[in-house]
Amino acid sequence: MLPVLVGVILIIFTLMYITPGDPASILLGEQARPEDLAALRLEMGLDDPFLVQFANYITRIVRLDFGMSYVTKRPVFTEIYDRFFTTMLLAGISVLVSVLAGIPLGILCAVKQNSFFDSITQVFGLIALSMPNFWLGLMLMLIFSVNLAWLPATGFTTPLHWILPSLTIGLSGAGVIMRFTRSSMLEVIRQDYMRTARAKGQKESVVIMKHALKNTLIPVVTVIGLSFGGLLGGAVLTETVFAIPGLGNFMVQSIRSRDIPIIQGGVLMMAIVFSFVNLLVDILYSYIDPRIRSQYK
Repeated sequence: MLPVLVGVILIIFTLMYITPGDPASILLGEQARPEDLAALRLEMGLDDPFLVQFANYITRIVRLDFGMSYVTKRPVFTEIYDRFFTTMLLAGISVLVSVLAGIPLGILCAVKQNSFFDSITQVFGLIALSMPNFWLGLMLMLIFSVNLAWLPATGFTTPLHWILPSLTIGLSGAGVIMRFTRSSMLEVIRQDYMRTARAKGQKESVVIMKHALKNTLIPVVTVIGLSFGGLLGGAVLTETVFAIPGLGNFMVQSIRSRDIPIIQGGVLMMAIVFSFVNLLVDILYSYIDPRIRSQYK
């Protein structure tokens, strides 16, 4: 996980380094005197070589010093912390929507393979997977907020505010999880031990939920962990559409104002969360599959 984080830091820092624009000019304005710009660049270390700037940035990050925002003049860590949990709540609810919709539908599609239900569910899953988040969010807002007036269109203060943004992000993840669950379940239900379980007189529900589902979870849990990164990326656009005061919306505003420390800190924080989620998925393998757990005893 640590090399991945260092690689992410290097990529983001390099992209911000080569992007046109002078941070000193952003801070002082276009009317600043050349001597003031030169003094500020020297103070910020912008005249140092690339490797020196990168080493200094790594050193500050280890101390949780992400720098100061060019726009708000507040510490980047404070700005991210104030909005981080809103984005994590949105991503967490979206994952829950994806799992609760994707896994049961995938199981039913596998059990009823090639049926009308299987075909229509796969079509809807492909549509949900293909629709851009910002377009789906606008359509949901138009239907449920403008026309029906059932749900609020913006904000994230009450559970009613959570529904539309979570559906916007979660439906695409549900399509991915549904397809993986279906394909994994189809491989499992054809195994010999499944026929043995049925021959013993086990109920079909017990055979599916106890024997088949447990052996299907490894690839499903993997794709859930991987899709979490996509959900975080979708949160950036979704928060902008629904005017949610989260980290994603704040990063979009920072991109417009070229607030480089906020952009770097926000992307790095999302990368850290994504890395920890994948680490958690790796640990869950040993609890799901006894064969993996036995290798470490």
